[in-house]
Amino acid sequence: MKCSVIDIGSNSVRLLLWADGKTLYKKLCTTRLGEGLSKSGVLTGEAITRTANAVARFCEEAKTEGAERIFAFATAAVRRAFNGSRFVAAVKEICGLDVDVLSGEREAEIGFLGALGGNDGGVLDIGGASTEILVGQSGRILYAKSLDIGAVRLKDLCGEDKGKLLTVIDEKISPFASVPQCPMFAIGGTATTLVSLHKKMKVYEPSAVHGSVLTQEEVRALADKLLSCTQDERLAMDGMEKGRADVIGGGALLMSRVMEKIGARQITVSVRDNLEGYLIGKKERGEL
Repeated sequence: MKCSVIDIGSNSVRLLLWADGKTLYKKLCTTRLGEGLSKSGVLTGEAITRTANAVARFCEEAKTEGAERIFAFATAAVRRAFNGSRFVAAVKEICGLDVDVLSGEREAEIGFLGALGGNDGGVLDIGGASTEILVGQSGRILYAKSLDIGAVRLKDLCGEDKGKLLTVIDEKISPFASVPQCPMFAIGGTATTLVSLHKKMKVYEPSAVHGSVLTQEEVRALADKLLSCTQDERLAMDGMEKGRADVIGGGALLMSRVMEKIGARQITVSVRDNLEGYLIGKKERGEL
């Protein structure tokens, strides 16, 4: 069966086309749904409109590609916003999709399923408005926590002031205590962009990113470099995703500090993530 999933995040909307357990392709559209949310507590009308329209375009593309089932889920921006239901209603009105608003714990679970597929290990997911860690062993969840901090939220709160970023990050990630030691994997746009920058990729190649290892020192050095650059300098870097250039510095610093906090000397980056995990979960529950 061919099916599709749309991931509605705080920074971007992503589309997965899937058939017989395999990813055919993914696409991304940066809409910045969570812009300003940290200060106002609400999604702006403009952000709702542009994001709902992006979802509708991806829904139409999935239908054109022959998807028999189309799912959509939303994460931190929608679950945190006082008017998140307004966005859900807008999507329903425009294209008829029901948006599944995930809890932080469920978001962590599908990221884990997508990246590790039931194998032992831990997954770090740095998003636009939240960050999750989940550790599993022998089919059991040993640790799971979601925190309301991410790359877009950091930009809203601190801009690119490294001192402010460090203060906010270290305060917000303090609940990441007693994370079991295990091989750690990272998913999400911050992690994949950092690999792309580290490898100076002129053209993004998922196969070259998947399985790449970043050390704690490499992530720290990338964060320092990105936060010392102007926006134009970042945009000129090989490997930079255009829609992430203004938030990647804070995201990199967040990833660096989390790795230090949990004692991860290195982390393996996976391009398989919550999109695949959402469908794996559906299949395991007999809903697909």
